[in-house]
Amino acid sequence: VVPLGFVSNMAEYMVAADILVSKAGPGTIAEAAAVGLPIMVTSHLPGQEAGNVDIVLNGEFGDFCQDPETIGLEIACWLQDPQLLDVMSKKAKTVGHPHAAEEIALDIGKTTHQWMEQNELKRNGHP
Repeated sequence: VVPLGFVSNMAEYMVAADILVSKAGPGTIAEAAAVGLPIMVTSHLPGQEAGNVDIVLNGEFGDFCQDPETIGLEIACWLQDPQLLDVMSKKAKTVGHPHAAEEIALDIGKTTHQWMEQNELKRNGHP
């Protein structure tokens, strides 16, 4: 177990880790799912992060628990069951979208160009 505060190379840690223990931050969950990392969610901000817990639970690639002793017990069980970790990892990858940011940026760029062309046609008197 290696507790970390803020680090700038989180992706490297996630790829090397067996399990992530974290609050339900949307970016953290998305990054973990993209690399197939099972997650133990320990907390969430009311409202804005509550739905992120459901993503982990419904995707079956982690659990939610707030009690430190129970968290330790469950993680120990996960670590002693490589087959379970493998299943959870595969389920995480089905939820993860590792190229989502690139796809969104390309879609925004394509849409922007389409609108620019349409606006140019309108300026030149074409409907």
